[in-house]
Amino acid sequence: MDRLAARSRALAEETIGWREWVGLPELGINQIKAKVDTGARTSAIHAFKVTTEERDDGLWVRFGMHPDQRSEEAVVWCEARVKDSRTVRDSGGHEEERLVIETTLQLGPRTWPIEATLTSRDNMGFRMLLGRTAIRGLYAVDPGRSYLLGKRKRKRS
Repeated sequence: MDRLAARSRALAEETIGWREWVGLPELGINQIKAKVDTGARTSAIHAFKVTTEERDDGLWVRFGMHPDQRSEEAVVWCEARVKDSRTVRDSGGHEEERLVIETTLQLGPRTWPIEATLTSRDNMGFRMLLGRTAIRGLYAVDPGRSYLLGKRKRKRS
């Protein structure tokens, strides 16, 4: 293989599309469709019925999550330690105080920790937004392509 072909192959392996299938194994979510948004600094995860509880090792959050993009039928109940609370400005300029968690993200063959805010994304097209901080230094984004690192896993009956 010549150098140019090798370089092109290496770049292709480091590129993701504007939407990708990801997993959040620590939250019990095997697969969720995420919108890759380089305009967003922090990642965001859909959450409802959010409750917090003080434990010996800090503040914890419990929340429900609908992993399917256009359905509220399936529910995954998640728990995570609260890392922070931040004011986040959405694309419309509205500010919202959000809890921040750290969780493991799986994208293609890689798994690494990311920070994500919790918010209701019922009115949004994607249950998860993957922000630029989560992918910085790992992937380039091709805004004209989708699902470069895998297809939806079929549910077993």
